[in-house]
Amino acid sequence: MVRRSLGRILSIVRLYNSLNRHVEEVKPADGRTVRMYSCGPTVYRYAHLGNMRTFMRGDLIRRGLRLEGQDVLWIMNITDVGHMTDDTTDAGIDRMELAQADEGLEPLQIAEKYTSAFLEDADAVGIERPDALPKATEHIAEMIELTQRLIETGHAYEIDGNVYFDVHSFPEYGRLSGNTLTELRAGHRRDLEIDPNKRDPADFALWKRAGPGRAMKWRSPWGEGFPGWHVECSAMSMKYLGDRFDIHTGGNDLKFPHHEDEIAQSECAVGHSVVGIWVHGGFLQQSGQKMAKSARNITRVTELPEHGIDPLAFRLVLFGTRYRSEMEFDWSALEAANSRLTTLRHRMVEWQPAEPHAWGPADLAADVDRRFRDAIADDLDLPAAVVVLNEAVADADLDPGHKYALLSSWDRVLGLDLERLAREHWEPTQEMRDLIARRDEARRAKDFSAADRLRDELSAMGLEVMDTPEGTRVRPRA
Repeated sequence: MVRRSLGRILSIVRLYNSLNRHVEEVKPADGRTVRMYSCGPTVYRYAHLGNMRTFMRGDLIRRGLRLEGQDVLWIMNITDVGHMTDDTTDAGIDRMELAQADEGLEPLQIAEKYTSAFLEDADAVGIERPDALPKATEHIAEMIELTQRLIETGHAYEIDGNVYFDVHSFPEYGRLSGNTLTELRAGHRRDLEIDPNKRDPADFALWKRAGPGRAMKWRSPWGEGFPGWHVECSAMSMKYLGDRFDIHTGGNDLKFPHHEDEIAQSECAVGHSVVGIWVHGGFLQQSGQKMAKSARNITRVTELPEHGIDPLAFRLVLFGTRYRSEMEFDWSALEAANSRLTTLRHRMVEWQPAEPHAWGPADLAADVDRRFRDAIADDLDLPAAVVVLNEAVADADLDPGHKYALLSSWDRVLGLDLERLAREHWEPTQEMRDLIARRDEARRAKDFSAADRLRDELSAMGLEVMDTPEGTRVRPRA
């Protein structure tokens, strides 16, 4: 399905909705901006490549929507209050506190250290920064307010400083994951919140009483304590995106209990559905096992350059598998992707035209462009998109300038920095050289007003203007 804008056919982006098991069109609830929330990292240890595959999903969705002219607001949280899966008692140890004991740093220092490392790794693999990165510790008030609202509306109850959500108050509980309350009563809950005072074993914590010696705790109407894991994302997503937003992303491992519980508490708090499309993706595996810290089979982004691999080659190798499928990490495939990426960048140098190339709606380039965009719009079918790219590269009937223009445009989604070498080989036009000469003359004459005006003219051409001892230098703005 397509639509037209400014004479160009635009593809309607569609995504698989885990909640109803159908592929759906992405339609902004407010008719203008697609609003998306992604569950972000718990910053108590370094992220690994498996994490990066998950976090890249939101980046690709935003890039794909923007390619089709759609405004997007993307929020990713930072969980700096960690939660062990066996954090079952008042004395349960928080992941942040485990890291504190290991490293001799305060919890917020640990969070700052690993948040910075995560962002550096994300930058390296081409994940553009979300529009906001709210931290859990900075939104405790919103979590307390949401918990109070659920108590007041009869969906939650307090016992001895702990507040639990009553799953029986939400008849659709289990719809996302397929878990039934009967199964949960048998002890299936993965967060294992065993409290004999709970009304039902399946009820989950919104707020937990702080045990003796716990460092990360806050005052609340129920005494000192800390938020449950699930309430964090409900509070932050609705604070930044409102009580009706369009896309929520995460890994398959978050369907239950995290997202199941998030749906229940959010919808009960506001009285209606909050998220339009739930997007979940498969794991990155190594030797048939999910890449995870607990499995001791992780690889970090920072290890790739040590093996002579551009981190963006990892991005390219991910494009060979649909995001909803599991994927095996393989060094040989990564090395092949690295070689392919280098080749593409060299070809871009060969194809670089003196002037930008445009094509009409009947041109071969326009047809190839439409096929690429349709693949991206079809639930991020990146394997199909890469096939189109490879065909375009090999097509002898495509003008080299058109090839450059196509790959440059597609790289807005792919994020492979395909123009890296072309930028290094770039030369300014005669018009640019004339402006540079006039600016250098103005600076020598100390006519700084004229020099600033000429700088603005060069900048308006998309150039980065640099003052050096040899004079003005310019290069295309990245």
